[in-house]
Amino acid sequence: MSEQPRRARTSGKPYRRPKKDPVRILAFEALRAVDERDAYANLVLPPLLRKAREKEGPDSFDARDAALATELVYGTLRWQGTYDAVLGTCVDRPLREVDPPVLDVLSLGAHQLLGTRIPTHAAVSATVELARVVLGDGRAKFVNAVLRKVAQHDLEGWLEKVAPPYDEDPEDHLAVVHSHPRWVVSALWDSLGGGRTGVEELLRADNERPEVTLVARPGRATTEELLDEDAAVRGHWSPYAVRLTEGGEPGAIAAVRDGRAGVQDEGSQLVAIALANAPLDGPDRRWLDGCAGPGGKAALLGALAAERGALLVASEKQTHRAGLVAKALDGNPGPYQVIAADGTRPAWRPGSFDRVLVDVPCTGLGALRRRPEARWRRRPEDLEGFAPLQRGLLRTALESVRVGGVVGYATCSPHLAESRAVVADVLKQHPHTDLVDARPLLPGVPDLGDGPDVQLWPHLHGTDAMYLALLRRTG
Repeated sequence: MSEQPRRARTSGKPYRRPKKDPVRILAFEALRAVDERDAYANLVLPPLLRKAREKEGPDSFDARDAALATELVYGTLRWQGTYDAVLGTCVDRPLREVDPPVLDVLSLGAHQLLGTRIPTHAAVSATVELARVVLGDGRAKFVNAVLRKVAQHDLEGWLEKVAPPYDEDPEDHLAVVHSHPRWVVSALWDSLGGGRTGVEELLRADNERPEVTLVARPGRATTEELLDEDAAVRGHWSPYAVRLTEGGEPGAIAAVRDGRAGVQDEGSQLVAIALANAPLDGPDRRWLDGCAGPGGKAALLGALAAERGALLVASEKQTHRAGLVAKALDGNPGPYQVIAADGTRPAWRPGSFDRVLVDVPCTGLGALRRRPEARWRRRPEDLEGFAPLQRGLLRTALESVRVGGVVGYATCSPHLAESRAVVADVLKQHPHTDLVDARPLLPGVPDLGDGPDVQLWPHLHGTDAMYLALLRRTG
């Protein structure tokens, strides 16, 4: 008979199993998915919340638990840069040498201590219990020691210690204080122009949780129908927009569930509306969405085209995304066609369309409110990778529209290299093209600059930082 292993001696206290907290375990699992699989929190979190409700039951995992889990995930991701600076002073080694799961637990604890109203003792003890569950007792002691150091100061106190003075290095100061990579701060500052106040307001807006915005697709749903929902108010600028001021689950709304309405930022709605309302010379029968996936703008364009009896062709290169476009357009009141095609190698004849939209792939720096993890994934060299595709798509769009027709070039990035620089370069190659002033096509929207193109901003308009240039082919 083999000898049984002897239990290690303890201080005499009986061993206590760690208490499993479903909220913090869920938040940890979401952060690991974001880190390990390059997933996006807005895609990972909903199924994890559903799973938790099914496993724990509605009485044990209610709306308040879901709200806390959501805040822990998004808050930790938004403030990752600032928390890394703080943790770097509390850990006895470079953070890159800390195991990623351990660093995720430390970041969750830092957010509870510095970014929420959770009492200090509760924040530390709950995070240490989480560490015991997901990391083991040994590493939980390390987590406990680090978080006790973090708890010695509040956020303002830590920023005084870890952020360089503004006068010495303005961009690095703003990067640490507002938790953005330095290169992103520099790029946003260049695009916005002006002094310190404007860029700080923008960076703050990037760290605020945005409202859920719905679009009532014309001919299929009305804003009045959506306004019957709890805490629903009209959008700021789009006649089809409704905002859910207290969050909520859009999938529980009948019109959204049926596809008659959708979740769509108001900036994206304005892009589609401006293109649809741009004045034309000649017929208005055929519209093209040249980068249609996943289908939000295509669904709104299709509904607007249907009101005029026009056909929408929605093209998307990736087959699975073309399927999403087809789902978004299903039930459209007018004619439409969804094709899987490369927008730079068109499957249609030149000059076939009266209106063309290309919402090009980009770095996504205009949607950092909704996808906070994107700010840490993107690198300056990504701009070089997108540049040829963006120019190619705009060139093809201009070749696809007839003389007198209009092209809308849109991107969810305010970076000058992805917006004005692309338009300027392509215009040099297409001299028989004029820029159309887009500002009158967005009535009531303030702070649109000198034109003729339009840049929307989170801090000025409450939208994603969408860019739009309208171009008319003249010959």
